[in-house]
Parts: sequence; C-alpha cells; structure tokens
Amino acid sequence: MQSPVDPKSPIGVFDSGVGGLTVVRALMERLPFESIHYFGDTARVPYGVKSVQTIAHYTTQIAEFLLEKQVKVLIIACNTMAAVAAQRVVDLSPTPVLDVIEAGALAALAATRTYRIGVIGTPTTINSNAYARAIHNLSPNAHLTSQACALLVPLVEEGWLEHPVTRMTAQEYLKPVLAEQVDTLVLGCTHYPLLKPLLQEVAGPGVRLVDSAEAMAEQTATLLTDLKLHNPERVPPDYHFWVTDVPLRFQTIGERFLGRSLNNVHVISW
Repeated sequence: MQSPVDPKSPIGVFDSGVGGLTVVRALMERLPFESIHYFGDTARVPYGVKSVQTIAHYTTQIAEFLLEKQVKVLIIACNTMAAVAAQRVVDLSPTPVLDVIEAGALAALAATRTYRIGVIGTPTTINSNAYARAIHNLSPNAHLTSQACALLVPLVEEGWLEHPVTRMTAQEYLKPVLAEQVDTLVLGCTHYPLLKPLLQEVAGPGVRLVDSAEAMAEQTATLLTDLKLHNPERVPPDYHFWVTDVPLRFQTIGERFLGRSLNNVHVISW
C-alpha cells in the first residue's frame, strides 16, 4: 500500500530516558539516510515505579509531541511504555507505530530452534507479561521463562559493562533461566544491548541473544520497504534529541548508548 506520508520525513523514537538511544544507534547503522527525532523523558524517569495510568498519560503526551514533528513512523523504544500503553499510541497515531516488545517477540521466534525462550527485563516489563503474551500470540506452544533483573540498569548507567560485579549479578539472574534449557534469550530492556558480550559469555555459546534494538531496526527497515517510505535523498540525515531534563551524567551516558557524540539536544519543559 502506498502511504500518503512524506518519505523524507523523520522517524520518531521515544523512551522514558536514555535507554532508547540503543535503538537509535541500531537505526543509524541499519538506515543511514533516515533522519531521526528522539524523545527521552529524562526528568520523569524511571517509569518502572509509576502507576499504569501515569505511564499511559506520559506516553501519549510524548507520542503527540513527536507526531507534531510530522514523523513518518513512531517507535516506542521503552519496554515499560510498550507494555503499558502501546495500544493507546496506535489508536491516536495516523502513522505506523512499532514497539520493541513486538519486534523482540518476532525476532525470538525467528531465532529459536526448540521454542524454549528466556526473557530478561525490568520488573515492570516482566510483571506486565507483555513478552509472554506477544510470543504466545504468535506461537502458543512456546515455553517461556521470564526473569526480572532490577540491578542491571543502574550497572549499565554506571558504565560497569565488563565489571566483575556485573558478571556476578548476571550469573545470578540467568541461573534460573538457563536451568530451563532455553536456546534463545530476549534482552527485554534497551539498556541490555550494552551488556551483550558479557551476557553471551554468561549464557554460553548454545544460547542465541535477541537484541531488541537490532530487532527494532530490522522491523523498521522492513516497514519502510513495504510502505515505500525509505528516504529517497542520499544526503546526511538530521538527528534531533528532545529531553525534559539534562541530568549531570546525561552526556556521558547518552554518548555511551549512542556510540557517538550527542549533538542537537533540545530541552523542553512541561
């Protein structure tokens, strides 16, 4: 189907904080000519401790902001937001909406051989059962083992990507998951791709890791192809980053997630 949306319009990506920059990084690598507007709600993060109603309200507020920027695709990069409010965003958006949970579920089922799948994420994401629902909707006979990993996000933000404490923490969290003989592990949090080498070592060579950021970039590329929405111009794209606060370590953490310098940062206050 031919979309009325302008192919030269940017892609909109949003997250509760800086974690979604791993999705932006994957999009930059996979789709180097696409402009991107990223929104990180850095003043109100973390979302995981907030009520469903509050998360849904914040999510729709941010989605509306990006839609005003005439984005051609809207990507919910935050697992917590996707778990709680994806349908609400779909209902209000005139442009296609993608979310990391659906992308991760599809990628997990493509990767698994035994249909024994593990999912790790924040407590809110795991308690929502969103991954379990998404995977079982696609493949009812899949055997899923979920594990909340509350300590991994602060360890990533501390920059302890290869630290012995992080390795020990990952070993503890993965022990019950690996005991279920999973052959595929979904990294169900946008912070976790930065731990991929360490998590792969802990999980062992027999377990395939599904990077939700890479899965999201692949799904976006497929959607742009299907809707004929790839940017026809082969010029350097524009990247803009909208945040609600610039915390002390924002630049450091943001550049670690993005893998490059963080420019064009705009602060908006609500």
